[in-house]
Amino acid sequence: MSQTTPAPSATPYGTLPPASPLPQRRPVSLPRLHQMRAAGEKITMLTAYDATFAAVADAAGVECLLVGDSLGMVCQGLTSTVGVTLETMRYHTESVSRGLRRVQGTAWIIADLPFGSYQESKEQALRSAAVLMQAGAHMIKLEGGGWTAPVVEFLVQRGIPVCAHLGLTPQTVHALGGYRVQGRDEEAAVLLRRHAHELQDAGATMLVLEMVPARLAGELTAELTHCHTIGIGAGKGTAGQVLVMHDMLGINLGKTPKFVHNFMADAGSVRGAIESYVRAVKEGRFPVDELHAW
Repeated sequence: MSQTTPAPSATPYGTLPPASPLPQRRPVSLPRLHQMRAAGEKITMLTAYDATFAAVADAAGVECLLVGDSLGMVCQGLTSTVGVTLETMRYHTESVSRGLRRVQGTAWIIADLPFGSYQESKEQALRSAAVLMQAGAHMIKLEGGGWTAPVVEFLVQRGIPVCAHLGLTPQTVHALGGYRVQGRDEEAAVLLRRHAHELQDAGATMLVLEMVPARLAGELTAELTHCHTIGIGAGKGTAGQVLVMHDMLGINLGKTPKFVHNFMADAGSVRGAIESYVRAVKEGRFPVDELHAW
C-alpha cells in the first residue's frame, strides 16, 4: 500500500509559497544586474529579515533582497540602527537564505555590515563580511564615503561584491544632525559626487542613494556606468529602487517617510502588494519625483 509523502515545505506552522517554474526564472547575479542596467530595466529591491517574507518577495519578482540593519528598528524596536550587532545580522541573513533555498528562490541577497563591524580596519571589515557571506549573503553593504573606498577595494580584491551607501547614512545619523536630505548645497553635492566616483573606482557594483536630491541622483546614475544606483527617496532617475518592506506594506511603527508609498492599500495580499511595487518600479510609475523626492 503506497503512502503519500507530504510536500517538504509543509509544516505545522504554515507553508512557504512555491517557486514559479524554474525555466521562467533567471537567477540574479552580477552579470544579470549588468544586463538589466544595459537594457534599461529597473532593478527592484526590498528589505527582508526572515524566511517567509523573503520567499514571498522572491515569488513576487523582486530581484534583490536587502537584509538591512533597519531590522534594528523594524524587528527589535530600537530607535536607530546603531545597536544592531554582527551576530544579529548573521542570524537574519541565514534566515533569509534558508527561505530562498526552501522555495528554490533566485533573488540576490545583500547584507548590511552593522555599525562597528568595519570601521576599525580593512581586516576587521573582511572578517565581518566573511561572517555574512558564509551566512548566505551574495553581497555586503557598507555606509559612507571617503575612508570607505580603500575598504571596498580590499574586499572586492578578495572576491566579496560590495554595495556602497551614500546620502543619508543611518548609522551616522547623529553626526549628520538627523534624518535630513543630503547633497542639497553645491559643496555637499560636489563631495557626494566625488565619493560616489571613488567607490565605483574601488570596485563597488551597487550604490544606495538615500534622501539625495533627484537631480543629483539622476546625474550620478548617468555618470556611474559600472555601479548601479539604487534610490530610496532619491527620485526615479536611479537604476533601481529600494524600500523597507514594512513601510511599503503600511505596517511601520513610526511616521511614514515622504518617499514611501503604501502598496498594501490597494492590494488583497502581501504578495499582491509586492507585485504591485515591482510593476510600478519597472514601469516608471514609482517613485513620483513631485511626491517622493526632493
